[in-house]
Amino acid sequence: MIQTHSLVLLQKGLEKDPFHSWLVRIDGLVAPSFIFSAGFALALVQVRAALAGGSRKAQALKTLKRIGEVLLVASLVNTIWFHAWREPKWLLRLDILHCIGLALLIALPFLVSLAGRPQVLRWVMLGLAALVFGLSPLTENVTGFASIFVNTRVGALDDTLGTTFALFPWAGYVFLGASFGATVGMMKQEAQLWRWLGLLWGLGVALWMTEGFWRTLYPAHNFWVTNPANAAQRWTLVLSVIAVFRVIEVRVPGSPKSRLAALLGTFGASSLSAYFFHEMLLYQNTVGVFTKLFRERCDWVTYWPVLAALVFSTWLCVKAWERVDPRLRALFSKKQPAVTS
Repeated sequence: MIQTHSLVLLQKGLEKDPFHSWLVRIDGLVAPSFIFSAGFALALVQVRAALAGGSRKAQALKTLKRIGEVLLVASLVNTIWFHAWREPKWLLRLDILHCIGLALLIALPFLVSLAGRPQVLRWVMLGLAALVFGLSPLTENVTGFASIFVNTRVGALDDTLGTTFALFPWAGYVFLGASFGATVGMMKQEAQLWRWLGLLWGLGVALWMTEGFWRTLYPAHNFWVTNPANAAQRWTLVLSVIAVFRVIEVRVPGSPKSRLAALLGTFGASSLSAYFFHEMLLYQNTVGVFTKLFRERCDWVTYWPVLAALVFSTWLCVKAWERVDPRLRALFSKKQPAVTS
């Protein structure tokens, strides 16, 4: 994700470079992977908690708090970027974190009520994913206030306010990830994981290979964003990467004790703060030093060390926040002394 966003640092002329085109195609998998992972993690913890006999209410409240944090950070980014304290309308601009948070809120009642029956849950989540992907081309023409949530049209309030990641089709990846998370949460044998992964992969290939049919099934629409065949191509490739990671995980158990593994592990465990800090370092007017110094100035030789510096700077911010965060949580969780008359 950091590398994807850092493409703004490249010189404009490099957009015609074949390598740039190839890189952009690879980067197209970043958003669905990120969103898929959010749904996967939520379903995984809910199912494991339910099967372990834990309190569903306690786990649901914990998850709801986490979703609230995602939406809070999403609103904070909008506030900082667009000065929402002056124009509150910008709080209605949906980006990827808003999409994830809202999709998780929609999924949460199903996950809580069906966590004890994960085989049912995964089919329900797969059905929701199919519904979202199937309806996505039809939502492109929705206008009015609802368009803020279902498509990327501008004009819901005025000609400046639009949505970057609408619920259609992007919420579908949350539900798809949740179906896979429910499977992993209940699995007792490795074959269970591979059967469900194979099912999702097979569905993706089937839709992908019949893209001509799906192009003509719907009225005119943006195929590369909302068509189910395009979504299928993305999730098929994402699942292929997951399969490779799973093979590595099984054959090389235990985390490597290398510095690179520690660096990547930090981003994996603190993805929300990593998202926030790299966005600020890139784009924020005051602290966004990377765009101030390098926006559209890097060639391929200078791009990679600058990208490495951005990744390292983000890592430093995340590590600093790991020290501050527990203290803030402890501060706000302290009970206020009772008032005596």
